[in-house]
Amino acid sequence: MSAIILLLLRIALATALYAFLGWTLITVWRDIKSQEARLAASQAIPIRLTFQEDEEPKEFRLTKTEIILGREPGCDCLLNDKTVSNRHASLSFHHQQWWLEDLGSTNGTLLNQEPVSSPTVVTTGDQITCGKISVTINLENQP
Repeated sequence: MSAIILLLLRIALATALYAFLGWTLITVWRDIKSQEARLAASQAIPIRLTFQEDEEPKEFRLTKTEIILGREPGCDCLLNDKTVSNRHASLSFHHQQWWLEDLGSTNGTLLNQEPVSSPTVVTTGDQITCGKISVTINLENQP
């Protein structure tokens, strides 16, 4: 009888040990994936946005991975014009490229005079038009 109890205790201990090792490996794997995502986000190509307002060009140099263009004071790139929506468009960096997306703006977003209906890749020299304001893209250190 004691031999059976000892065998069951050994099996339970071995099962607990393998469960602990599996849990540890999964935790380490998730941590590595999380660090890779943060590293990729921190290596975003800096972007410079230049636009004309009141005959005077303004320039924004941003290193964030997501940039909101619009009239709302909380936007990263503030465009003061009544033809621009509060949250007009977004630029986001993923898959090693900058992507432009219209955020359901009233007057739409144009990329090089073409309407943006889905996320689209942007490069240096591209012109984004939000309402009546045109913004020029300049990617620094572009590969």
